[in-house]
Order: sequence, then structure tokens, then C-alpha cells
Amino acid sequence: MNRRSGRFHDRWFRDFPDLLRTDDLLVFNNTRVFPARLYGRRSGAKAQPVSSRNPAAREFLQGRVEILLTRQVSQEPNEWECLVRPGRKIGVGERLFFGNWGDGNWSEGSWSEANAELQAEVVARGSFGERRIRFRPVTDFFALVEQLGHVPLPPYIDRPDRPSDWERYQTVYARERGSVAAPTAGLHFTPEILARIRDRAIQTTEITLHVGLGTFQPVRVDRVEDHKLHRESYRIPVEAAGQINQALDAGRRVVAVGTTTVRTLEYAAGQSADGTVRAGSGEADIFIHPGYEFRVVGALLTNFHLPQSTLLMLVCAFGGKEPIMEAYRHAVEQKYRFYSYGDCMFVE
Repeated sequence: MNRRSGRFHDRWFRDFPDLLRTDDLLVFNNTRVFPARLYGRRSGAKAQPVSSRNPAAREFLQGRVEILLTRQVSQEPNEWECLVRPGRKIGVGERLFFGNWGDGNWSEGSWSEANAELQAEVVARGSFGERRIRFRPVTDFFALVEQLGHVPLPPYIDRPDRPSDWERYQTVYARERGSVAAPTAGLHFTPEILARIRDRAIQTTEITLHVGLGTFQPVRVDRVEDHKLHRESYRIPVEAAGQINQALDAGRRVVAVGTTTVRTLEYAAGQSADGTVRAGSGEADIFIHPGYEFRVVGALLTNFHLPQSTLLMLVCAFGGKEPIMEAYRHAVEQKYRFYSYGDCMFVE
């Protein structure tokens, strides 16, 4: 879609390299999803039958707990923000235990607090039901999470995760561990597409933003301007910052792959007095909605987003509300697919 004229065309993603200009700078988010969903037991849980026809209700009544790690708050002590189930039952001071028995076997004697590989305590509650938990020190925390955790598939994929999801729910250029969801615009790329981009001598670079609650947090306020995003960790390497600033100085177009890349670049530019992108790391909480003036991004590749989401607001801010809504109406009529594994649009 051309955001100046509002005109759009239906294309295949294999055409994407041909839509780029030879002097474009293509920026990827190289974050990697880790198995952030953990199943465990609450302190004092008993392996006893419960009279309920709902299997999920039986599991939770018996003391099962599910957490989704969303952001590491500190390394020493090892504290995380997370979402929990059952939310109302897990209060501050509750102890949680995770092991290989965490998601299945409730036979008598199959587990105990003493043989848990990971142990944590709930130390605080958040504004919207999230918890902060503190893990007991272990030799290699992430090695245990990789062993015990599950791929945090989106909730609309109504099935348990499979071994194939460990790679399929990743971009082909994923490197830096830390996301609870894939930056979905990047899922379209294949090694062959990347090779064609290289063959055209189009410059590319990588930044990192670890996808957390900020990406999916619903808007709960009447005035859009009052909405506050959760912070998400980012890192911009020195080389990437240099490439981005050189492109901007030369009047070349910076093409962002995904809304996470947009937020990282625009947040970084907003932190400097002259609007340049500084190398470094931090936590981004920028909320981009219509009326925002973009400093860095000149074109955007993004998937189709849900109504009333902050992601759709960002796309509308970039492409214009009416042109984007017209393109979305066309996408619905043509049965384009939404969500993480869905289709995408290129806004230039």
C-alpha cells in the first residue's frame, strides 16, 4: 500500500524483494522466543481426585499452576513479571514448584516440593493481575527453563505445543533469546527470500526487542492518549546504529520489518536530542498512535492486526487511518488471514 495515494495491490510475499529500493536499509528484529510457559504446583498441592467434569478445573483445583514469564526484572535476585493461572488463587507469598512432573502426572508420589528443579515465590502483584515472582538461585536458570518450559503459542492456537513449534514459531534469523512471542512479520522470510535480498545488494541490519506484554496489552482507558505500555527490553548494536544514521543522513529509506522494530527505532530516536538512533540497551515503552510523527521509519512490513489493538493504531499512525481501514476491508473481502501465522502488508 502506498500511504500517500492510498492505492494498494495484491501480491505474493515472494515479490517482496522486488518491492524494495536498491538503496533501502532493511531492519530486522532478531529476538528469539524461549519456552516461557511453565506448568507447576502450588505449595501444599495434593495429588487427590476432585469431583469435576471439567479437566482443566480438576487440574487447577488439585493445585496445578501455569505461569507465562513476560519480562525479567532483575538477574540478582532472579525476578520476573509473569501472568498466572489461576489468577485469583495465587497471592503474594505463595510458593510455586516446577519440575518434569509439572504438566501431566498426578499419580500418588509422582512429585514433591523437595524434587522440584525450579522454585519461586510470589513477591508482588501488578496493576492488571500480573505477578512478580522470585526464583530460588540455580546453577543455570535458562537451561532448566529450556528443559521444563513450553513454547508460548498464541491462545487462539488451541492445542498443546509440539516439538516442531520450537523452530516454526521463530523467524529464520532469530538469535537473541528473550521473547514470549515471535515478531510475526519476520515469520514470512525464508533463507531463499533473504538470499534474493542479498543478491540485489540491499543493505540489512539487526536490532533486538524482546516481545512482552507491551505488544499485546489491550487498551483499557477511554482516551487513547492515557494508555501506558508495559516496558520491553531492547538492544541496538553500534554497527546497526551507524547504518541507520548513515541511511537517514543520506535520505535513504529505513524499512522496518514488524511493529517491534518500529517501536525500537522510534523510541531510541526519541531519547536523543537530535533524533539520531543511539547504540545501547534499555526498555522501550513508546505508544505510537495516530498523530505521531515518525523520525526514522520510512516503510513498514507488518501482519494484519486486531481491531482496537495498539498494533493497529501504530499501523494507522504510519499509513493513515482511512487508507489502512480501506486496505483492511479489502483484505477481509479477499479472505486474507490475520494473526501470527497470517498474511502481511507492506506500507510504503
